[in-house]
Formats: sequence, structure tokens, C-alpha cells
Amino acid sequence: MLKNISKKFYSYTINYEEISECGYQVTVPLLPGLITYGRNFEEAKKMAKDAIKCHFEAMQKDKEKMPNEISLLQEKLTISLPV
Repeated sequence: MLKNISKKFYSYTINYEEISECGYQVTVPLLPGLITYGRNFEEAKKMAKDAIKCHFEAMQKDKEKMPNEISLLQEKLTISLPV
């Protein structure tokens, strides 16, 4: 018999920073301190999902509420400055 498991969906902005030839460093701005790595983009994305799930489990254990992005507007802004 299948159990009826309810789920809540959470959304997060993920930053992937290419680290020279080592791969990607991943951070989640809404979850300070969450940093993980992957040798390539696909591995970094998988590691991000795993890290968020572990973060969630730790917050549940500490009876903390998991933050959830409602809406976020992001833009990359390039400016020129005098040298």
C-alpha cells in the first residue's frame, strides 16, 4: 500500500561560480553558509540539491523554519569605472 506523502516545494536561487579548472563552487544566497562543489556543471547542480536537502534536515532537527523564496528579481549589471 502506498503512503500518501504530502510535499511542499521550495525555490532557491543558486549561484554557480566557475573555479578555474577545478569545476564549480555553488552557493545559495538564502541559505548562508551553504557551499558545495562539483567537477562540472551537472555534478554541481546535483551537489546543490543534496546540500539543500541536508540543510533542510538539519533545520528540521533544530525545529527551525526553512526559508522559501517567494519572488526574486535578479539582474547582472556591468558598469565601467575609471582605472
